[in-house]
Amino acid sequence: MSVSHDKLKHFLAEDAFIVSNHARSRMFQRNISTENIQDVILQGQIIEEYPEDEPCPSVLIFAYSEGRPLHVW
Repeated sequence: MSVSHDKLKHFLAEDAFIVSNHARSRMFQRNISTENIQDVILQGQIIEEYPEDEPCPSVLIFAYSEGRPLHVW
């Protein structure tokens, strides 16, 4: 099972996503905001899919946010 970009955007619009503690810590270290993450999901391109990830399939998305290249997994 893969994750569609439309489904990711739907979860974002419904505020149905969680940023893990690990991700939040890395975001803080790198000065990345939740808005930056949202920009990448909305504007980015899926560059890699991980359908076998547990407990849910995941994807790697790339885009620029505020002029910075960012990857969201």
